[in-house]
Amino acid sequence: MTALIPSSRISRDPAVLVLEDGTRYIGRAYGARGETLGEVVFATGMTGYQETITDPSYAGQIVLQTAPHIGNTGVNDEDPESRRIWVAGYVVRDPSRVVSNWRADRSLDDALVEDGIVGISGIDTRAVTRRIRSLGSMRGGVFSGEEANLDADEQLRRVREAPGMAGRNLSAEVSVTAVEVTPATSERIGNLAVLDLGVKKSTIDNLAARGFDVHVFPQSATIEEIRAIGPVAAFYSNGPGDPAASDQHVELLRAVLGDGLPFFGICFGNQLLGRALGFGTYKLPFGHRGINQPVLDKTTGRVEITSQNHGFAVDAPLDRIVDSPNGFGRVEVSHIGLNDNVVEGLRALDIPAFSVQYHPEAASGPHDANYLFDRFREMVLATMDGRPTPGPAAAVQVPTDAQDSTQEDNNA
Repeated sequence: MTALIPSSRISRDPAVLVLEDGTRYIGRAYGARGETLGEVVFATGMTGYQETITDPSYAGQIVLQTAPHIGNTGVNDEDPESRRIWVAGYVVRDPSRVVSNWRADRSLDDALVEDGIVGISGIDTRAVTRRIRSLGSMRGGVFSGEEANLDADEQLRRVREAPGMAGRNLSAEVSVTAVEVTPATSERIGNLAVLDLGVKKSTIDNLAARGFDVHVFPQSATIEEIRAIGPVAAFYSNGPGDPAASDQHVELLRAVLGDGLPFFGICFGNQLLGRALGFGTYKLPFGHRGINQPVLDKTTGRVEITSQNHGFAVDAPLDRIVDSPNGFGRVEVSHIGLNDNVVEGLRALDIPAFSVQYHPEAASGPHDANYLFDRFREMVLATMDGRPTPGPAAAVQVPTDAQDSTQEDNNA
């Protein structure tokens, strides 16, 4: 039977969204009251808002939903992707007045209040989206409650003094602080070392379903700690922040690759594999966020509709195989974003390592790319059995003069 849960009464309390260029959007308070600052970005998914707001990759960002009607199905305790809501703020056009779903436990508004997330509703989200698409993602702030009465100049000053996303390392804010283990839920293969840079529950579930005992390590893990579990492979998760600010994770990955461990990375993990191989990264104008992003798999020629959430990308040649500047053999771009020709995947041809920029685990869909977990499993088994894999991984040595061509100015 469908549950009808009254949402909190639609607020008439004033709120304002302020962008760093001085643009102001007057609306109504939604969620907690107060002040929040962050990078304002838009997400195009029409479904899966609970998975969006609990994705740690959105830490530090004020997320605007382009779909106009949000909150219809409420929230529940089964679908969160992590232990809390991570968005810095939330912007919607028309919040649902009534929650109607048999799985709902409470309203979205109530969940935002519980986690202290300041939001705004009732503004023209199309206008904000068009502005960000034209000018790029920018810092912003949502002000409600007493903060809504602040002088407009003071609100703008606070927005402009907030840190931008370029140069920020947010891994420590979202990572676990101690190792957490999820046992395999199918025929066991061995221990998998997962570096938690903002990992999602569905990622862990997918890896456990492929036969891995999933050891989720804090982002501060060392190569010695990883070696201590006798891993059969390593995995880097999604996460927030600028890959250029994650030198320690890049150095760790170079050691992992040097040990010959099979490696799979997604989203932030793709950017860090790019850096470990010696390529640069750069900031996209407004990023890719949503569940309708078309990606070409160059190997199969198949176009996949993917879920994405990233504001940075790898700078690597799209049209040819190149040698890793850091001595890890040949590398090719395996996947390309069809909207803007952004690198959406990397594959090393001489070591067992690959990555994608999007989310094959997408719990709310689409599921076109879920097969990548099976590809990873097969690569690990082939390496363990001594069958042909993408090159003699065991012979690879960690380069002593590793390069990293990450652009110094990620605002470009």
